[in-house]
Amino acid sequence: MSVLWTAAEAAAATGGEARGDWSATGVSIDTRSIGAGDLFVALKDQRDGHDFVAAALEKDAAAAMVSRIPGGVRADAPLLIVDDVLAALGALGRAGRARSRAKVIGITGSVGKTSTKEMLRVALLGQGKVHAAEKSFNNHWGVPLTLARLPPDADYAVIEIGMNRSGEIAPLSRLARPHVAIVTTVAPAHLEAFENVEGIAREKASIFEGLEAGGSAVVNGDIEWTPLLKQVAGRYARRVVTFGCGAGNHHRALDLRLHDHATVATARLWRTPVAYCIKATGRHLAVNALAVIAAVGEAGADPARAIVALASWEPVDGRGRRESIVLDIADEHLTFDLIDDAFNANPASMAAALDVLGAAVPKDGMGRVSRGRRIAILGEMLELGPDEARLHVEIGDHPAMERIELIHCVGRRMRALWEALPDRRRGRWAETADDLAAEVHHLVDAGDVVLVKGSKASKVNQIVDAIRKLGHAAPRTERGAD
Repeated sequence: MSVLWTAAEAAAATGGEARGDWSATGVSIDTRSIGAGDLFVALKDQRDGHDFVAAALEKDAAAAMVSRIPGGVRADAPLLIVDDVLAALGALGRAGRARSRAKVIGITGSVGKTSTKEMLRVALLGQGKVHAAEKSFNNHWGVPLTLARLPPDADYAVIEIGMNRSGEIAPLSRLARPHVAIVTTVAPAHLEAFENVEGIAREKASIFEGLEAGGSAVVNGDIEWTPLLKQVAGRYARRVVTFGCGAGNHHRALDLRLHDHATVATARLWRTPVAYCIKATGRHLAVNALAVIAAVGEAGADPARAIVALASWEPVDGRGRRESIVLDIADEHLTFDLIDDAFNANPASMAAALDVLGAAVPKDGMGRVSRGRRIAILGEMLELGPDEARLHVEIGDHPAMERIELIHCVGRRMRALWEALPDRRRGRWAETADDLAAEVHHLVDAGDVVLVKGSKASKVNQIVDAIRKLGHAAPRTERGAD
């Protein structure tokens, strides 16, 4: 692997003191996934990273960035000693960005940041060396970490930028200095930290403050807050490009057709008619694919090649990935489908997930129930503020609910929806995900399509794990596709 940082370069970037003449091929904050040759960054979060420095060095880390020499570390250990580890990580990220030749695309939005980042990774892969975080690293340490890992020879970098409260996005965007900035959408999320949705819109729009001179803004043109986003973008961007389904959009979806394992679309890119598809079901995904195509063009890459590449894109685990679970190893046809959307949830992403489930096609005549069902297992949505009960209840009014046979609910907040459901759709309610996970063998059957969706803190990923343990995943080549 190529050297990412020498001891001298890292010391110059951070103002720290390098001990030893080391070279790092990567940067890590987690000893569970650290690789040989990585620079271990001893951040203080839920636990103090200094407690893991010795373990990192035992796993052949190139060095450790620390603010003090921790116990159990030998006197001649390779170190980078700094005043403040988080600030030094930011400085390392700033230096990584400054030396990069890459065209940088920044993404924010209430829904769809990670899936859009992953679409961009796929769309650009055949057009150069692409750098993007392997996970949803979009916060005060995730963005600098992604930039610190940026290879000097990368052609493109895709940076996801998130927030939990006001004032977080603009500094991260200034650090990333994107050439293109995308706002996927604005929706009620993190409302506990904002007075209203307008505050969220203004915070999302602040991504444009970090644009490089001559940069472009890519904005959802179908939402209430489009005029505000365009107004702010116009102060910083050379060009503002809109995407969506409305007639006024520069990149406009004309027809979106949801199939069981794919979405097929026709659109106009400015005045050019195109057809494209993605290997996933979801109107929201197909619309965000237009943002990807727009951003590819604004970054100087080829939109036509991006459209071809997007046909192979599918969601990652926890973000809407669909998989078939084989219940009986002796009968590979005895299956049900799991839609794993357990990473996060707010009203907008919940509605999108229910649309996906509503479009899914169960299989009849396979299991105990004989008729395949659409089943939703919904964990509570967090950080919604004083209207949280109403926002949970309103899930039941979503049109896709008419096509969903059973809804099981997890968590105190989600009980409001469970109590409002009609008897014919009301499944189980459990206070914790662990409680419902113990019952999954009673809840699903062959032929069903099962969606698991909830905020990360609701821990509905435990239910996903329990469902997977009911059988084994079918080989990718055996799963259907339209």
